Amino acid sequence: MNRSTLSLLAAATALAALTGVATLTAPAPDAATSAGAAPARLPVERSSLLCPAPSSSEVAETTYTSFTPAADDAPGGTAPGTGGADGAEVPDRAELKPSAAVQDTTAAPKKADARKADAEQADQAADTKKPPAAEKAVVTATEPGRPVAAQADGADAPALIGVASGRLAPGWTTQQTTLVPAGGARGLLGVGCSAPDTDFWFPGTSTAENRRDYVHLTNPDDAAAVVDVELFGPEGPLKSQLTDGIPVPARSSVPVLLSTLTADPATSDVTVHVTTRSGRVGAVVRSAVDQLGSDWLPASADPADTLVLPGIPADATSVQLIAYTPGEDDAEMKIQLVGATGTITPAVQQTIRVKSRMTASADLKGLTNGEAGALLLTPAQKGGATPVVAALRVIRGSGEKQEVAFIPATGPVGEQATVADNRAKGTTLSLTAPAGTAEVSVTASAGTEGGTPTTKTYTVKAGTTVSMTPPVPAGLKGSYALTVRTVSGGPVHAARMLALPQDGIAMFTVQTLADDRGRVAVPRAEQDLSVLED
Repeated sequence: MNRSTLSLLAAATALAALTGVATLTAPAPDAATSAGAAPARLPVERSSLLCPAPSSSEVAETTYTSFTPAADDAPGGTAPGTGGADGAEVPDRAELKPSAAVQDTTAAPKKADARKADAEQADQAADTKKPPAAEKAVVTATEPGRPVAAQADGADAPALIGVASGRLAPGWTTQQTTLVPAGGARGLLGVGCSAPDTDFWFPGTSTAENRRDYVHLTNPDDAAAVVDVELFGPEGPLKSQLTDGIPVPARSSVPVLLSTLTADPATSDVTVHVTTRSGRVGAVVRSAVDQLGSDWLPASADPADTLVLPGIPADATSVQLIAYTPGEDDAEMKIQLVGATGTITPAVQQTIRVKSRMTASADLKGLTNGEAGALLLTPAQKGGATPVVAALRVIRGSGEKQEVAFIPATGPVGEQATVADNRAKGTTLSLTAPAGTAEVSVTASAGTEGGTPTTKTYTVKAGTTVSMTPPVPAGLKGSYALTVRTVSGGPVHAARMLALPQDGIAMFTVQTLADDRGRVAVPRAEQDLSVLED
């Protein structure tokens, strides 16, 4: 017998022994696994958030509030571990750092080679010159269950790029609240910092002369992104002055004035579609309206044939609906108000027709009639399910004391949704159950400077909205976070209004709450030694 034969036999014997040991030590499959058990829902180990540059006003006062819900009262009651998929320890940390600021390169039309040069120059600047305090986080959290806050004043506050890991990742949220007490952009601007993505819809923008609407594009990655911005007015697509995309350098933020993107006449109602050719970005629109103030307009929920727009204040003096359908078919949508006592069709307007690739609007005067609620859009006819996107422009006050805010269509809170920077006074929580009765728990966290968490449960009847002053933590010092969880029934849609009157002006902002996706489905796995067989 030669050496090759002996080596082959030895290898086969070793493989057989290894297979036998693996078979003996492998766990026996339980009944659930054998029957194809559902994937386990486990906490995420890493989250990303992007906050836009807060204001161009020198008198702006901005507060960042960062929070992760405590694990012991999370859905399922299981605290997330700190071990990564490869067994390495994942640090419990959440922090937001400044991005590199980049000027709006679309202020005047440029040729493709000029814009390419701008991008290359900005990339080089980002590589060679770090943004101020690049190594120092603006906001840092190291413990779930307690919010942390930071301040930034003036026009130089940059966009922020944030990452949370370990126990700080599941459900991590950051609220950016800016008070501009005077000037053309005066108002209370609030926005929940968002995760990066590749596709955004913004119905409710404008290129009119009395509006200054900027879309803020923030790139969290180490490679440049290229972004396309399309505008759609009441007559269809607006002619674009940019055909080669907008470059957003690595780890930078670019504000783009919407009116500079088209040569078409000024348009009051515009839908903006933001997509990326390469990379991913965070996108949100900052709108300033002459005599009406300013606020952020977040992206609408994905196109769908049924939409809910929650959080309309009871004292709204004007509510305007803006809708758009991206498909080839027109949409006829039924308009309903889900109020405290039930769902009604407002007399002012019962339906809205949204033509294909055209922006439609409806002025819903007297919609609330002193009753807080949510707007429900559904197909007006059976079989007419055409996806749309939508948003509301809401005004409180009158005359020179008016203030504006925006409410985009939003998904349900699902397992859990959180909003930070709530105050002892001026906070209103709105819960809407458009389809079925739901039981909802609302947890008020500890305060940024002290306080004891508290939880209260509410029942929201089918087809109604419950609007209330939410629970406040005992001994509250500072601001606090609200976490909403669906206990049973639903779905439930939620929004938070923060009102901070200034000099007789009803300044306010509304943030919708959607499922934070703090848990993901992880398929169950078992050893399969059949791969070792011929």
